[in-house]
Amino acid sequence: MNHKFWRSFKKNRGAQFSLWFIVFLVLLSIFAPLISPYGPAEIHDGALRLSPFWGGNFDSRFLLGTDDLGRDLLSRLIFGARVSLGVGLLVVLISVVFGTLLGVLAGYFGGWWDIVIMRVVDMMMSLPSILLAIVVVAVLGPGLLNGIVAVSVVALPGFIRIVRAAVMSEKQKLYVSAGTSFGASHFRQAVLTILPNCLAPIIVQATLGFSDGILNVAALGFLGLGAQPPVPEWGTMLADARAFIETSSYLVTLPGLCILVVVLCFNILGDGLRDAFDPKLN
Repeated sequence: MNHKFWRSFKKNRGAQFSLWFIVFLVLLSIFAPLISPYGPAEIHDGALRLSPFWGGNFDSRFLLGTDDLGRDLLSRLIFGARVSLGVGLLVVLISVVFGTLLGVLAGYFGGWWDIVIMRVVDMMMSLPSILLAIVVVAVLGPGLLNGIVAVSVVALPGFIRIVRAAVMSEKQKLYVSAGTSFGASHFRQAVLTILPNCLAPIIVQATLGFSDGILNVAALGFLGLGAQPPVPEWGTMLADARAFIETSSYLVTLPGLCILVVVLCFNILGDGLRDAFDPKLN
């Protein structure tokens, strides 16, 4: 990352704000046990569906109210940030590792590697992402870890296509031909020479994949195929609150707003990184 990158990135106020907000969420997740007033599964007798501070049934002990079991909603949202960010991180790590590996194989070696890998990618992309994730979870069984695996599988085609295109572009350049003429091995050419020059699109895709991972796992949780109660995952919290959408709408609104804001921040950050990395836009 050179000075031009930082100069371009600093011009994007939305990307800067999104980055700082994500840093705030990471710190909030790390120190959740110290910050949250109660445990995420702690039940308070006689405190069922208390309103947030703007409602008429407000209790000063619970700033954002309680759910139908008497659990503090603020504490569950804070711990839910830890779950959602952890889910996004695992999805990105799995997708980056396997997507980069397959993308390098397809882009560098070509031939049968390229044909087989890209035909599988085409088949995966022919299905809607959430439908493919549901199919994978149906095979593996419901649960948070299986949901992470399913969403990682869904995210693979995007990483494979981007890495393949970047590798094929770099492979045509003179420095690669020079390395080949000096007897450099395939491993050295692909991993040590070409791949470091493909990091920019991988970083951008990883940032956007973070938001997709959070959103898809939340969708699986909402359908009852992802995190299972009492795990404080935002999608699961939405599913649990469906019965109270008319009488206690805050139980649906607050987790939904958390998902919306986090996904929006990652998308804005990804767009800002893409603009800063692309020399044609500078």
